[in-house]
Amino acid sequence: MQPAGWRPPARPYRVGSPWFADACGLSTPVGSDAPIASGPFSVVFPGRHGESMARYRPRAAATGGLNRVTGQAQRAEIMARGIWVVAASVVGAACGAAIAEVPPTAVQTGTPRRVIAADDSTRTLAAVSADGAVEWRVTNGAIHDLHLLPDGHLLFQDGWTRIVEVDAERNRIWEYDAKRGENAGRPVEVHAFQRLPDGATMIVESGPARIIEVDRDGTIRKQVKLVVNNPHPHADTRNARKTESGTYLVAHERDGVIREYDADGEVVWEFDVPLFDRPKKPGHGPEGFGDQAYSAVRLPNGNTLIGTGNGHSVLEVTPAKEIVWKLEQNDLPGITLAWVTQVSRRKNGNTLLVNCHAGPANPQIIEVTPDKQVAWTFKDFKTFGNSLPVAIVSEP
Repeated sequence: MQPAGWRPPARPYRVGSPWFADACGLSTPVGSDAPIASGPFSVVFPGRHGESMARYRPRAAATGGLNRVTGQAQRAEIMARGIWVVAASVVGAACGAAIAEVPPTAVQTGTPRRVIAADDSTRTLAAVSADGAVEWRVTNGAIHDLHLLPDGHLLFQDGWTRIVEVDAERNRIWEYDAKRGENAGRPVEVHAFQRLPDGATMIVESGPARIIEVDRDGTIRKQVKLVVNNPHPHADTRNARKTESGTYLVAHERDGVIREYDADGEVVWEFDVPLFDRPKKPGHGPEGFGDQAYSAVRLPNGNTLIGTGNGHSVLEVTPAKEIVWKLEQNDLPGITLAWVTQVSRRKNGNTLLVNCHAGPANPQIIEVTPDKQVAWTFKDFKTFGNSLPVAIVSEP
């Protein structure tokens, strides 16, 4: 049944359009290729990230009448989206016919988890359920950091200079443009940020080589200058985190160093990522090698967990700079590590790592036990690609 006063449009529509979603009484998160899901079923609707679907709704006709899904539109939908479309002569029939099962795209080993991840090469940010199905997907710009906030919002970047917060329906509710103000016309990139307990946002700017903390209105309330020996706006930094003690732990990619800064910008701890007597080699995949560190997080025991980037490894380092745990490129049977990006220590004591640029033969996300046994893996080269650097993984 359609609501009182409802009329079909005057011109043919195609299954999969935003208008079709509204006509069927379905709801969708705002975003490109956002799926409208109902249990194991979904319909894909092309939209625009961060904009109201109402913008794309054709005006209803002044007179009623039947409307058809054109054969051309059906063929285009099948070719472009890979979903089954059944023609119908009235909208009510088309609504039911357009719901088609979409098979899961992700492959997991171990206890299934929900994953939110982003891929640079496919410009995709998506959530994948524990059963491997895509819950939602949006088109996104270049990205090197991603956070799930306590209220369910996502904090991420849409390109190298724009940081965005969206609610559970992917509506943009806050953003920060790093090219504004004093950075206008200057080389600047952002590769790390963090929502702080007081609601401010920490942002690390490569190029200006600084950490800033900004209020909700974008006002800079604090600034810390960084030490950069080999400056470059794309490689001054990668991920950085403010610790519980108020210091800033920063991975300096081009310098190959992890530096910890106090509130005044003084370096209070530094760890030079070792090459382990190996020569540097070019390349982003398993063939390359270097010390271009991507991430560092402070553990509850005071040690620091480091993702070494093209060092193909994860290191746990004490305050005295002793390596007490190391996962190397070929430690896991059947798995090759490439650019190790984000790392974290799970509640169960396992280590989670993102394995970027490793190729489709290898999982993109891996969880290992302290004795280097594979506990869980995630691989999805249909939704994502070979440049997945960030991921949020639910606890088992």
